[in-house]
Amino acid sequence: MTLNVDFVQKKVIREILSRNSETEYLKRFGLKGFTDRKTFKSKVPVVTYDDLKPEIQPIANGDRSMILSSHPITEFLTSSGTSAGERKLMPTIDEDMDRRQLLYSLLMPVMNLYVPGLDKGKALYFLFVKAESKTPGGLPARPVLTSYYKSEQFKRRPHDPYNVYTSPNEAILCPDSSQSMYSQMLCGLLMRHEVLRLGAVFASGLLRAIGFLQTNWKELADDISTGTLSSRISDPAIKESMSKILTKPDQELADFITSVCCQDNWEGIITKIWPNTKYLDVIVTGAMAQYIPMLEYYSGRLPMACTMYASSESYFGINMKPICNPSEVSYTIMPNMAYFEFLPDEVATEQSELVELADVEVGKEYELVITTYAGLNRYRVGDILQVTGFYNSAPQFKFVRRKNVLLSIESDKTDEAELQRAVENASVLLGEKGTRVIEYTSYAETKTIPGHYVIYWELLVKDQTKPPSDEVMAQCCLEMEESLNSVYRQSRVADKSIGPLEIRVVKNGTFEELMDYAISRGASINQYKVPRCVSFTPITELLDSRVVSTHFSPALPHWSPERRR
Repeated sequence: MTLNVDFVQKKVIREILSRNSETEYLKRFGLKGFTDRKTFKSKVPVVTYDDLKPEIQPIANGDRSMILSSHPITEFLTSSGTSAGERKLMPTIDEDMDRRQLLYSLLMPVMNLYVPGLDKGKALYFLFVKAESKTPGGLPARPVLTSYYKSEQFKRRPHDPYNVYTSPNEAILCPDSSQSMYSQMLCGLLMRHEVLRLGAVFASGLLRAIGFLQTNWKELADDISTGTLSSRISDPAIKESMSKILTKPDQELADFITSVCCQDNWEGIITKIWPNTKYLDVIVTGAMAQYIPMLEYYSGRLPMACTMYASSESYFGINMKPICNPSEVSYTIMPNMAYFEFLPDEVATEQSELVELADVEVGKEYELVITTYAGLNRYRVGDILQVTGFYNSAPQFKFVRRKNVLLSIESDKTDEAELQRAVENASVLLGEKGTRVIEYTSYAETKTIPGHYVIYWELLVKDQTKPPSDEVMAQCCLEMEESLNSVYRQSRVADKSIGPLEIRVVKNGTFEELMDYAISRGASINQYKVPRCVSFTPITELLDSRVVSTHFSPALPHWSPERRR
């Protein structure tokens, strides 16, 4: 695949355009059967999700005509929220699952080059399904990994000694994340000597698992001591599968877990409990990089492997050097996954000339644009990538950032416009008391598990003797949460992977000090703008030293699988 990338890409776009030539979307642009790249690029525009909504909505509502794809759309994969706060729906066709499976099948042969012997033990992976819904037309709408775990390819996968999980399928597929986590952790403890690697999709997910163990180790040890399953597990499928795993009391193991977990210091806890662990399998690139210090603390600095690069729109590529420093992770794009184009980031306008996969230049940053078999044509994914080198003739990319994302704890992505709208909505509650927000910024607090959004507010209080009450400020926190997108609210309500939003009120003049600090470091006073998100330690320390009150959201925001807004 990587020896002649351009040849494979020509073949891919020819296949896509041939099979989808009769779709309403491509016919609109007058391709007239042409399948070459030059014609395609001259006639079909580069688009965003908002541009495609008029096509996607009828499919979601039940229209089965060939709008985007000649193959039937079988489900929608849900992606992070749009600026309007609703979840993106990415069309998928049946054969896409085979493409994903192909990429998964490459991971272990690559890893085996760096960490041999993984067929001699098991993987403790904390994998979960998330809530799904149906579109008005009856198609499933769910996250890509939920789709994969529920697929026959996953559930009926043949035995592979390199991919044996400690968790039974029934635990992974349980929609109750608490029962799922409990039973997966219990299995991991029972098989502690067999575990050779620990993982979750995101770094934050593995930290949540450690936090869960900190809270629940006594109950888990009690189950192991008595050989009986906790009454908190009510799911019949889990009870059935666990009856074959938790078969007898093991007082020695229960005593060991108690002796390790009762300590105040949990540094290196992973290698204490799972002594044969060779590496952690977690995504620690992009927004997840903020969790690296915590993972190093709990694991005794075990290597962290970022194995693949994928999204709801398409799977893209794999890391050919999985055991590398997280800051050096690069993904090799597999040219058979989709047709790839690259928009130079420094001139990303509608008229910019897009670059072919084979023609990108080392060191330059590009926005990823894809054309898929399922009918996305020249779609802007929103990921900014930097070319780091080549594997044979296939470019390797470092994930730099999501375009326009300010705050992210896990799979949530909050941009500047959304944060602004949330602040405006919340500040309406203050207006009634004659108070207004004169400046704000934000910060993703990840030292606590789960992490949470922190919003710094500087207020102008009309009557200094009557500042806003704690109750009003708490309602402001909740109003902000209600204003954020459905991915954030699902993470709060269903997944519990984000904690309550916090507002820290700072004393008057703090943001002036912030500007003075920025100017002292070389910022132009004419061009200075208050950063809407901060992560630089001296700035967060300055803000925290000026905090006069802190307030947390008192309740969960509204969310349900059916409500995608």
